[in-house]
Amino acid sequence: MRTLRYCINITLDGCCDHQAGQPSEALHRYHAESLARADALLFGRVTYEMMESAWRWRSGARPEWMADWMEPFSRTIDAAKKYVVSSTLDRVDWNAELVLGDLGQAVQKLKREPGKELLVGGVKLPLALAEMGLIDEYEFVVQPRLAGHGPTLLAGLSKYVDLKLVSHQELDSGMVAMRYEAKR
Repeated sequence: MRTLRYCINITLDGCCDHQAGQPSEALHRYHAESLARADALLFGRVTYEMMESAWRWRSGARPEWMADWMEPFSRTIDAAKKYVVSSTLDRVDWNAELVLGDLGQAVQKLKREPGKELLVGGVKLPLALAEMGLIDEYEFVVQPRLAGHGPTLLAGLSKYVDLKLVSHQELDSGMVAMRYEAKR
Protein backbone atom coordinates (compact mmCIF):
# COMPACT_ATOMS: atom_id res chain seq x y z
CA MET A 1 0.00 0.00 0.00
CA ARG A 2 1.32 3.45 -0.91
CA THR A 3 1.94 5.97 1.84
CA LEU A 4 0.10 9.31 1.78
CA ARG A 5 2.46 12.10 2.89
CA TYR A 6 1.37 15.67 3.61
CA CYS A 7 4.10 18.23 2.96
CA ILE A 8 3.85 21.98 3.55
CA ASN A 9 5.87 25.05 4.49
CA ILE A 10 4.81 26.75 7.72
CA THR A 11 5.98 29.66 9.82
CA LEU A 12 6.81 29.25 13.50
CA ASP A 13 3.32 30.47 14.40
CA GLY A 14 1.68 27.89 12.11
CA CYS A 15 0.86 30.07 9.11
CA CYS A 16 0.79 28.08 5.88
CA ASP A 17 0.07 30.94 3.47
CA HIS A 18 2.29 30.24 0.46
CA GLN A 19 3.47 33.86 0.46
CA ALA A 20 4.60 33.80 4.11
CA GLY A 21 7.71 31.72 3.50
CA GLN A 22 11.19 32.69 2.40
CA PRO A 23 12.18 30.99 -0.87
CA SER A 24 15.75 29.77 -1.14
CA GLU A 25 17.87 27.41 -3.19
CA ALA A 26 18.07 24.87 -0.34
CA LEU A 27 14.29 24.96 0.14
CA HIS A 28 13.60 24.35 -3.55
CA ARG A 29 16.19 21.58 -3.69
CA TYR A 30 14.62 19.95 -0.62
CA HIS A 31 11.12 20.09 -2.13
CA ALA A 32 12.33 18.81 -5.52
CA GLU A 33 13.77 15.76 -3.75
CA SER A 34 10.58 15.39 -1.70
CA LEU A 35 8.43 15.49 -4.84
CA ALA A 36 10.67 12.97 -6.60
CA ARG A 37 10.00 10.39 -3.83
CA ALA A 38 6.29 10.35 -4.75
CA ASP A 39 4.54 8.57 -7.62
CA ALA A 40 1.83 11.20 -7.76
CA LEU A 41 0.62 14.45 -6.23
CA LEU A 42 -2.83 14.98 -4.73
CA PHE A 43 -4.17 18.53 -4.80
CA GLY A 44 -7.40 20.37 -4.15
CA ARG A 45 -8.54 22.84 -6.80
CA VAL A 46 -6.94 25.92 -5.23
CA THR A 47 -3.52 24.31 -4.80
CA TYR A 48 -3.66 22.72 -8.26
CA GLU A 49 -4.46 26.05 -9.94
CA MET A 50 -1.84 27.92 -7.91
CA MET A 51 0.89 25.38 -8.67
CA GLU A 52 -0.05 25.15 -12.32
CA SER A 53 0.07 28.92 -12.80
CA ALA A 54 3.50 29.11 -11.18
CA TRP A 55 5.29 25.95 -12.28
CA ARG A 56 3.83 24.67 -15.55
CA TRP A 57 6.24 24.77 -18.48
CA ARG A 58 4.07 26.08 -21.29
CA SER A 59 6.53 27.07 -24.00
CA GLY A 60 9.38 24.70 -23.23
CA ALA A 61 11.51 27.67 -22.11
CA ARG A 62 12.08 28.65 -18.51
CA PRO A 63 10.04 31.72 -17.48
CA GLU A 64 12.13 34.90 -17.16
CA TRP A 65 11.30 35.34 -13.46
CA MET A 66 12.60 31.87 -12.52
CA ALA A 67 16.07 31.64 -10.96
CA ASP A 68 18.39 28.86 -12.15
CA TRP A 69 18.09 27.10 -8.78
CA MET A 70 14.28 26.89 -9.10
CA GLU A 71 14.43 24.85 -12.31
CA PRO A 72 14.86 21.35 -10.77
CA PHE A 73 11.79 21.87 -8.57
CA SER A 74 9.84 23.32 -11.48
CA ARG A 75 10.70 20.47 -13.84
CA THR A 76 9.91 17.85 -11.18
CA ILE A 77 6.46 19.22 -10.35
CA ASP A 78 5.70 19.89 -14.01
CA ALA A 79 6.36 16.25 -14.95
CA ALA A 80 4.62 14.67 -11.92
CA LYS A 81 1.33 12.76 -12.17
CA LYS A 82 -1.38 14.75 -10.40
CA TYR A 83 -4.79 13.92 -8.97
CA VAL A 84 -7.16 16.84 -8.36
CA VAL A 85 -10.06 16.87 -5.92
CA SER A 86 -12.66 19.41 -6.99
CA SER A 87 -16.42 19.79 -7.07
CA THR A 88 -16.20 22.79 -9.42
CA LEU A 89 -13.76 21.72 -12.13
CA ASP A 90 -15.10 19.50 -14.89
CA ARG A 91 -11.71 18.82 -16.48
CA VAL A 92 -8.00 19.19 -15.75
CA ASP A 93 -4.79 18.75 -17.72
CA TRP A 94 -1.10 19.21 -16.77
CA ASN A 95 -0.61 15.45 -16.28
CA ALA A 96 -3.68 15.43 -14.04
CA GLU A 97 -6.98 13.67 -13.59
CA LEU A 98 -9.97 14.49 -11.45
CA VAL A 99 -10.75 12.48 -8.33
CA LEU A 100 -14.47 11.72 -8.49
CA GLY A 101 -16.93 10.30 -6.00
CA ASP A 102 -16.45 9.75 -2.29
CA LEU A 103 -13.13 11.32 -1.20
CA GLY A 104 -12.25 8.67 1.38
CA GLN A 105 -12.93 5.77 -0.97
CA ALA A 106 -11.09 7.43 -3.85
CA VAL A 107 -7.98 8.11 -1.75
CA GLN A 108 -8.04 4.58 -0.31
CA LYS A 109 -8.15 3.27 -3.89
CA LEU A 110 -5.14 5.46 -4.86
CA LYS A 111 -3.23 4.24 -1.82
CA ARG A 112 -3.88 0.59 -2.76
CA GLU A 113 -2.33 1.06 -6.20
CA PRO A 114 1.26 -0.16 -6.55
CA GLY A 115 4.03 2.37 -6.22
CA LYS A 116 6.08 4.44 -3.82
CA GLU A 117 3.88 7.13 -2.26
CA LEU A 118 1.36 9.90 -2.78
CA LEU A 119 2.13 13.47 -1.78
CA VAL A 120 -0.63 15.88 -0.76
CA GLY A 121 -0.23 19.62 -0.41
CA GLY A 122 -2.48 22.54 0.36
CA VAL A 123 -4.68 23.49 3.28
CA LYS A 124 -8.30 22.32 3.02
CA LEU A 125 -7.82 18.91 1.38
CA PRO A 126 -5.19 17.77 3.94
CA LEU A 127 -7.55 18.80 6.74
CA ALA A 128 -10.28 16.56 5.31
CA LEU A 129 -7.81 13.70 4.85
CA ALA A 130 -6.44 14.11 8.40
CA GLU A 131 -9.99 13.99 9.76
CA MET A 132 -10.45 10.64 7.97
CA GLY A 133 -7.14 9.31 9.29
CA LEU A 134 -5.78 8.83 5.76
CA ILE A 135 -2.48 10.73 6.10
CA ASP A 136 0.38 8.42 6.99
CA GLU A 137 3.22 10.98 7.19
CA TYR A 138 3.40 14.69 7.89
CA GLU A 139 6.34 16.70 6.58
CA PHE A 140 6.68 20.31 7.74
CA VAL A 141 9.31 22.76 6.61
CA VAL A 142 9.32 25.33 9.40
CA GLN A 143 10.36 28.82 8.40
CA PRO A 144 12.07 31.04 11.03
CA ARG A 145 9.37 33.68 10.73
CA LEU A 146 6.27 34.80 12.58
CA ALA A 147 3.47 35.72 10.18
CA GLY A 148 0.80 36.87 12.62
CA HIS A 149 -1.96 35.71 10.27
CA GLY A 150 -3.41 32.60 8.70
CA PRO A 151 -4.37 30.31 7.29
CA THR A 152 -2.90 28.16 10.01
CA LEU A 153 -1.91 24.54 9.80
CA LEU A 154 -4.87 22.13 10.01
CA ALA A 155 -7.12 24.76 11.60
CA GLY A 156 -10.38 23.16 12.71
CA LEU A 157 -9.05 19.63 13.19
CA SER A 158 -11.61 17.96 15.45
CA LYS A 159 -9.31 15.42 17.12
CA TYR A 160 -5.70 14.99 18.08
CA VAL A 161 -3.34 13.31 15.64
CA ASP A 162 -0.36 11.89 17.50
CA LEU A 163 2.89 11.83 15.58
CA LYS A 164 6.30 10.19 15.87
CA LEU A 165 9.34 12.13 14.61
CA VAL A 166 11.20 10.02 12.04
CA SER A 167 13.65 12.56 10.62
CA HIS A 168 14.68 16.18 10.70
CA GLN A 169 17.03 18.24 8.61
CA GLU A 170 18.29 21.78 9.02
CA LEU A 171 18.20 23.79 5.82
CA ASP A 172 19.64 27.24 5.19
CA SER A 173 18.56 30.41 6.99
CA GLY A 174 17.33 28.51 10.05
CA MET A 175 14.65 26.46 8.25
CA VAL A 176 14.05 22.99 9.64
CA ALA A 177 12.34 20.14 7.76
CA MET A 178 10.67 17.61 10.04
CA ARG A 179 9.00 14.37 8.98
CA TYR A 180 6.58 12.53 11.25
CA GLU A 181 4.65 9.28 11.02
CA ALA A 182 1.09 9.19 12.24
CA LYS A 183 0.75 6.91 15.26
CA ARG A 184 -2.00 4.38 14.64
